[in-house]
Amino acid sequence: MAGLGDPFSLGVFRRIRVTSPDRAAATEAARHRCAALSVARAFGMAIHPEGTQCPYNWDGTALNGATEAYVILHEVAHFALAPAERRRLIDFGLGPGPDTVDHDAAESAAVLPPLAREEDEAAASLLGIVWEAQLGQPALASFLDQNWLEGLDRSAAAHFTAVLGTLRQRRFLSLLSPGRSDKA
Repeated sequence: MAGLGDPFSLGVFRRIRVTSPDRAAATEAARHRCAALSVARAFGMAIHPEGTQCPYNWDGTALNGATEAYVILHEVAHFALAPAERRRLIDFGLGPGPDTVDHDAAESAAVLPPLAREEDEAAASLLGIVWEAQLGQPALASFLDQNWLEGLDRSAAAHFTAVLGTLRQRRFLSLLSPGRSDKA
């Protein structure tokens, strides 16, 4: 990505860039999902049993594990970023997500103003993508799907670097493994 001047941002981008732009399928997708669920468990997240109908990805008590690996890692990132009081809220108090079935309840549980929601969403998006890259999953597919190249000629590199900087400052990033901080 043109405009990435610092070595850390460039290194993270390179780790993302070498992954697949295509989602995994069949057996590989199942392996990716199991790895993502292991990350969720490592963070102490409860996971709804298979077959449970979940109107939210996160209902304030447990994760809907019956979804794709990249969605699980994104939700784990929200969990990691959220303070304890927001972890007890539907969709982490951010309002409805794309997979939310009960939009009214999720919107009622929202506690952050729109700009703070967008900042949290960007941080969770990029943190989940970094974890995908660390796990050897198709992080580039998520990077493209979640529009990280939008505004490439104007602001994408600066936004990417700023969000990475925030995650690094908050000690959420390590190029070692998901869930490990710079302190580990």
